[in-house]
Amino acid sequence: MTYQARQQATSEVLVDDDRVRVTRWDFDPGAETRWHRHGMDYVVTTITPCAFLLEEPGGGTRRVDMAAGVAYRRDEGVEHNVVNAGDKPMSFVEVELKA
Repeated sequence: MTYQARQQATSEVLVDDDRVRVTRWDFDPGAETRWHRHGMDYVVTTITPCAFLLEEPGGGTRRVDMAAGVAYRRDEGVEHNVVNAGDKPMSFVEVELKA
């Protein structure tokens, strides 16, 4: 079986100062962030409906579907790969909270 890498999602840092880093993420269907660990607490607000496939340490996965305009917060230390499991592009804004 041959592994074919997924397309990488694109990101644009909108603000990066001494208090926050604000990044917009855009995913084509099937695109991923690649594996990463969050070094700060963060808040995500969806811009479009999002069909998240979350690949988690240990091989687990879960799908989370969110409407546009929904926000959630997570603590520093989250490790995962985020994949667009839907058939439409998806976008969200991530605000990382600096200490």
